[in-house]
Amino acid sequence: MDDPIVQEVRKAREKIAKKFNYDLHAIFSDVCVRQKELGVRLISPGRIPKQKCISGKS
Repeated sequence: MDDPIVQEVRKAREKIAKKFNYDLHAIFSDVCVRQKELGVRLISPGRIPKQKCISGKS
């Protein structure tokens, strides 16, 4: 079954991964920067990796 919402999420995920050359550390660093700029938590506390966002760097 092809769910259009699932397809859209997968397409967005692929676009982000490709933008950062599939580097999870770079993706996480970008999320930290965006989180700080927006003043809104983008990663829920239960899912935050052990490394912390510090001044947009991981």
